[in-house]
Order: sequence, then structure tokens, then C-alpha cells
Amino acid sequence: MKALVTGAAGFIGSHVAQHLLLNGMEVVALDDLSGGFLDNVPRGAKWVQGSVTDVVLLKNLFENEAFDYVYHLAAYAAEGLSHFIRRYNYETNLIGSINLINLSILYHVKCFVFTSSIAVYGANQLPMTEDMIPQPEDPYGVSKYAVELDLRAAQHQFGLDYIVFRPHNVYGEHQNIGDKYRNVIGIFMNQLLQGQPLTIFGDGEQTRAFSYIDDVAPVIARSVLTPAAYGEIFNVGGDQPYSVNELVRVVSEVMGIAPQVIRLPERKEVKHAFSSHDKVWRFFDVPPAVPLKEGVERMAAWVRQVGSRKTKDFADIEIPVGLPQGW
Repeated sequence: MKALVTGAAGFIGSHVAQHLLLNGMEVVALDDLSGGFLDNVPRGAKWVQGSVTDVVLLKNLFENEAFDYVYHLAAYAAEGLSHFIRRYNYETNLIGSINLINLSILYHVKCFVFTSSIAVYGANQLPMTEDMIPQPEDPYGVSKYAVELDLRAAQHQFGLDYIVFRPHNVYGEHQNIGDKYRNVIGIFMNQLLQGQPLTIFGDGEQTRAFSYIDDVAPVIARSVLTPAAYGEIFNVGGDQPYSVNELVRVVSEVMGIAPQVIRLPERKEVKHAFSSHDKVWRFFDVPPAVPLKEGVERMAAWVRQVGSRKTKDFADIEIPVGLPQGW
């Protein structure tokens, strides 16, 4: 069996590609390196540098490689920033996905695995369950939900089988800790390594259920082996919500660095977000969740090896109005 993994030099994508290789699948790893690193691509994968927005490149890949499965993880997953980069968000996260869906139909892919997000749910739906009607509050969540709807339409019209996963707040090795717009655990670790204060938006009482990468990637990789899951949507990730203030304590303790904290004005974001995972447990053999402190310790060991990373400003802010302080 052969799989295309998009976003394979990124965080979750590189781990999914690794698990596919361990499971004996041939892997073609595609990434444009806009947010990933070549070192993340697992040994044994066939590397292709390029974007999901490049239709010519994608068509050549599908024609020459004869993929059985597509694992689509390429995205720029910065929910808050998506308000200010709306065109980029939709071109990358929505149109890029449609390019892949079109080709998967034309070249008879057996199953299209898509990583969506709990950003599709919006606010005040706790715990988030797959039977809820999504009400996304940011362009990132809108783009993800649009792809989910398109996959359902493609299955109905053309018979394209698919599986949708909605992971949330995933952290671990290979994360881009230099991206200041997303992934708070990586941001905190990078700030501590650089001797900078930890930045908290608002009172720090916003909560998320953080998910270690090994709670997520193996399930996504093996999913195509469960035909009963075709056409289904699954939440996947951690169960226990933690506040950002609690996260400061855990990350600082693990890194062994006493933190200084700067509180910035509150952002417009969902205050509390955590989901139910009853459904994914019914369909898959899900490994026991890695406790937060243990997962942070594993990530910290890797971060100490690779070192801090320079934080860059996003190159093309489309609406430079009302950007949160520090962005």
C-alpha cells in the first residue's frame, strides 16, 4: 500500500508518516517547508518539496505514484491569526484541500484521511461531541468545516471514502516552537530557553485539553485499516482540561527555569475547549493517554537537543487592524 502524507515535514504529519512506515506502508512525504523542517521527515519516506496549492505538481504525483491512501495534514493551523490572514487561510487550508480531493476522486484513492480541528465547534459546546452542529468562530475553523462538508459531498456524489479527525492542542517533538502565533507549550519552552518572560493573554484561566502527539498520530495512521470508520468524524486527543496558568507551572517545572510572566490584553478566542472521545474509543484501539507532565518532559528533552528557534513575524498580514499585542 502507498500513501501520500501532506504536511509531512510538519508536526503531526511527520509523526503520522513515521507510523505508516512502521506499519509497512510506502510513504510519499509532501511539504512546502513553510512551517516544517526537513529534519522532521522520517527516514524511508520519499521526499517531495511542494505545496498543496500547486495543482500541476499534485497531478503529476497522483499520476506517477498511484496512491492507495491520502493523509492530508498540511495546513497553517493558527486559529487566532486566521482572522488577519483570511485569503492565505482559505487558499492554503481550503483550496489546497479541494485540490487533493479532486485528484483523489479522479485517481480512485481508497480513503482520504483529513485532519480537521475542534475549532469547528466554536464556543459554549462542552464537552464537544461529533453530533453537535459546528459553529466555528474563526476563519481557520470555517475552512476546516468547509472541507469536512466537501468530503461528505464527494462521498455522496463520487463514492470517495474518507475519515475525519478533529485533534486539539497537540504538542510534542517536531513542533515548530519558533511560531509565536500557535502552540502555547512550544511558545513557552522557546521563551524560557531565550530568557524571555512567558506571555499570557488575559487572566490565563482559559482551558484546553492538551494532547501529546502519541495520543493522536498512531490512531490517525492506522485508521484506514478500519473500514467501519469510513465516512465518520472523530474527536481525538487528551481528556483533561488545564488552564494556561496551570500550564505555566508544569512547563516551568519541567524546564527547570523560574518564569517571569507578562499578561497581555485578552484575545477574542474560545475561552474553554475540550471534547468527548467516546466515539473514537468505540472504533479504534486507542492507547492510554500520556499524562501532561510526562508528555511535556518528553517534548522538553527534544527541545533541549534542538535548541531555541528564532521567532519570525508572519510575512503578509492582510488585515493589520486590531492585532493582539505581541503579534
